Amino acid sequence: MSASSQGFALITGASSGIGATYARRLAARGYNLILVARDQARLETLAQSLQQQHAIEVRILRADLTSASDLRRVEQELQSNAAITLLANNAGMSVDGEFLDADIDRIQTMLALNILAPTRLAHAAANAFRARRGGVIINIASVLSLMHEMFNGAYNGSKSFVLTLTRAMQRELANSGVQVQAVLPGATRTEIFDRSGKSIDELPQEMIMEVDDMVDAALAGLEAGEAVTIPALEEIALWQEYDRARGAMLPYLSLSQPASRYRQ
Repeated sequence: MSASSQGFALITGASSGIGATYARRLAARGYNLILVARDQARLETLAQSLQQQHAIEVRILRADLTSASDLRRVEQELQSNAAITLLANNAGMSVDGEFLDADIDRIQTMLALNILAPTRLAHAAANAFRARRGGVIINIASVLSLMHEMFNGAYNGSKSFVLTLTRAMQRELANSGVQVQAVLPGATRTEIFDRSGKSIDELPQEMIMEVDDMVDAALAGLEAGEAVTIPALEEIALWQEYDRARGAMLPYLSLSQPASRYRQ
């Protein structure tokens, strides 16, 4: 295997979909890879293909990130392996149906994977990268983080958590040499829909982005230094206006007196 000047990229949810596509794109950019997912056979197939195509080193770390012991093993890899320079925090799941109709045990599993796992991994990577004055963290959220009224509120809320965590990390890691990006895909053609029990074909075709296009856009946003990348959003000014309006409220959200409309 050739030595990589880019170091290792650790990618969660790497066996298919967005994670596997990140693996292909980062391999082409010269990264060695650590692929994390539950499906050993798929990981081995992907690893063999990328090793042959790009002459890089690919390691497999089989883990179920809803398992505390497996999650800790991935954390320890991020903490102890100084060759890791990029974390793609991608693993996630959804559930079928709206919040009240969905299985609450499935929702609990989803929250463990969508919130607890990326939180612990981001914490481990951020501290390791900050100590070395460099690194990249990509947190995969969703445009549903901005949609409070639609679809399953627990899923949307889990992705809102990822977005909020990322923005806070960006503040904490300013001037540290560590780049943190939130990616907000819309509907993307991956297996997440099938696993949730819903077919992506139920959505209008004009809403669905191919996974290669989504990841290419996300990496272009990373290279452009974007804090938040929304691959489908043509008018970036709409996001900028939204963020400015949110920021304009901040000085007025916690004051000693209730707003006048609440006073008798």
